[in-house]
Amino acid sequence: MNSKKHPKAFENESSIHTDFKENMTYSDYLSLDSILSSQQRLSNHHDEMLFIVIHQVSELWMKLIIHELKAATTAISNGELSSAFKMLARVSKIQSQIIQGWDVLATLTPSEYIEFRDSLGKASGFQSYQYRLIEFALGYKTKHSLEIYKQDEAIYEQLQEALLAPSIYDASIAALHKAGFSIDQDVLERDLTKPYETNESVKLAWKNVYENVDEHWELYELAEKLVDIEDWFQQWRFRHMKTVERIIGFKQGTGGSSGVSYLKRVIDHYFFPELWAIRTLL
Repeated sequence: MNSKKHPKAFENESSIHTDFKENMTYSDYLSLDSILSSQQRLSNHHDEMLFIVIHQVSELWMKLIIHELKAATTAISNGELSSAFKMLARVSKIQSQIIQGWDVLATLTPSEYIEFRDSLGKASGFQSYQYRLIEFALGYKTKHSLEIYKQDEAIYEQLQEALLAPSIYDASIAALHKAGFSIDQDVLERDLTKPYETNESVKLAWKNVYENVDEHWELYELAEKLVDIEDWFQQWRFRHMKTVERIIGFKQGTGGSSGVSYLKRVIDHYFFPELWAIRTLL
């Protein structure tokens, strides 16, 4: 192809800004110097860069998930369900991105990982405080897990605040109550620092919503958005477990957990148990 007949697109864009002595650049806005200098390998192994980048990207996505879940919980509490739907749909899309990250990490072989694994010391994804914040935001509260973070006062206080805050499911159950459904008082006034446990009155309320979709359309849509998030979360857990099994088998995790055995156990945990139970009842 004759390049003279097809000049470069950039050369035709005479209005493109090139002088940034007094103006903020794309790199400045995103703090790219800080972000791109944060991949510090502790070994000389080529594949440690992959390991670091995948986990850093996951943490950035998790930061956005937390941002959206907090806003969605507030919107539900304020009766602004339609606003929450957009945020929850975004969370599901983010989750799909994180899941694909495991496919990239799975290109790391056991022989490659073992070359730099000792460099991690006791550091482990099990210690991710943002992952813990997501669990708390979805209703799985575990006081004992906070022990891991006591050495960092700022993180510990953030987790303590999240432990005491209503989860998105607490807000959703309160929305059922506001809509006139009979919800047991001990659920509405439950200890928010404990994991949510299934309740018959909540199950019957959701069943009614699904049996009368036209009458309770917004609550029905809310329920399906929550199911989407839990579905994606279970897929994330499964891909995590299989990736770990593929790379280290059944070795103990660097953070001291049982590794794959632990990851297999948590796959069966439900954040919103009634929303799954009613599918058998309908």
